[in-house]
Amino acid sequence: MEKNKDFLGTEPVGKLMFQLSLPAIAAQLINMLYNIVDRVYIGHMPEVGALALTGIGVCTPIIIIVSAFAALVAMGGAPRASIEMGKGDGEAAERILGSCFTLQVVISAVLTAVLLLWGRPLLLMFGASENTVVYAAQYLSTYALGTVFVQLTLGMNAFITAQGFAKTSMLTVLIGAVCNIILDPIFIFGLKLGVRGAALATILSQGVSCVWVLLFLCGKKTQLRLRASCLRPSARILAPCVALGVSPFIMQASESLVSICFNSSLLKYGGDLAVGAMTILTTVMQFTMMPMQGFAQGAQPISSYNFGARNAARVKKTFQLLVTVCSIYAVTLWGAVQLFPQVFASLFTSDAALVEYTRSALRIYAAAMFALGVQMPCQMTFVSLGNAKASILVAIFRKFIALIPLIYVLPLFFTDKVFAVYLAEPVADTISVIFAATLFAFEFKKAMKQLEAPAPLQDRT
Repeated sequence: MEKNKDFLGTEPVGKLMFQLSLPAIAAQLINMLYNIVDRVYIGHMPEVGALALTGIGVCTPIIIIVSAFAALVAMGGAPRASIEMGKGDGEAAERILGSCFTLQVVISAVLTAVLLLWGRPLLLMFGASENTVVYAAQYLSTYALGTVFVQLTLGMNAFITAQGFAKTSMLTVLIGAVCNIILDPIFIFGLKLGVRGAALATILSQGVSCVWVLLFLCGKKTQLRLRASCLRPSARILAPCVALGVSPFIMQASESLVSICFNSSLLKYGGDLAVGAMTILTTVMQFTMMPMQGFAQGAQPISSYNFGARNAARVKKTFQLLVTVCSIYAVTLWGAVQLFPQVFASLFTSDAALVEYTRSALRIYAAAMFALGVQMPCQMTFVSLGNAKASILVAIFRKFIALIPLIYVLPLFFTDKVFAVYLAEPVADTISVIFAATLFAFEFKKAMKQLEAPAPLQDRT
């Protein structure tokens, strides 16, 4: 398949989407697995394991924001590169790749400086105590030194996926995961580096993945080659890429803010048990979203390429298949959660009180999970088609206009305050999917009309 440069425009859509989606899903699951293994090792450090694990937990929102900056550039640049490939303009696509590479190096330098200079104050702001900030600062200061590896691995890997090389993209994550799992016990326990060892294992693993990605993008198999002549950044090229990447950036970065809002409200109304349940609820939701994000990633190169090639029929077919698959998956999982919530709760804890508490909370929190099967395809297709304004609007609407205000407003109207906080999630999901679907129906119809109209003269040459 990869030998045919036009395979994104010629292969059967269904077969192609699954070929591209399954490696993307596997990559996300592998990524989550090695993050969990990382924490298991830290949690088992003699004497200080619990405090060290809490310290790493405080680092998580900051690390999420660092990763979000990679999405800001890559998730905007990769779809635009696919669109240019669909137009047959490989040179323009390579200029996008080169400019995005340079911008990510610059962003990495800025983030490294910020984390090294102001890491400790940031950690205290995000909830570290005097007992845990020592471990959090040790981890973050070491992690900061490898920011460039994290940025380039996540960012440039998106351009590999955008070309349809899904297996190669998956191998990027797999290589990093295997290295991290091997290096963790060596550095943490063997060399007795503790938390610093965990961070060092992570950045070295990302460094290996980074080398793998860059070798591929400079090699013979890639269709988009990273060339020295294209590395000079251009505002004209980068502005639309960054604009399109704002939506994925908001989606990722705002998770930190949402987590803080949920936890502070639940601690106020329900104490540590409610916060503990929330940790399980968000983990279940992450597992829910992963396969749908994987399917969306698989659909993105197909949609973007054929949008650039002005093939409206394949763009429509890709979206229809994506929304069908995501909806079936979301409804099936929603049914399983509603019928067997205690099974999901028991996967993450053996504490009987927490399992019972989470069982009830999960049914509330996941009440509108089925609706995500429509929202995710709509939002990601906006990105695939280069519609920056609509994708940003949907991202802002769900988190900042619907969810965060509801976390604080709903408890004013219910006697059971904890119930009201958990209820914010399904209410926000319901409102957001109606908004996203309505906006999508209008914008998608307009985009398809533009494709079906006669091509501009410059596109016919």
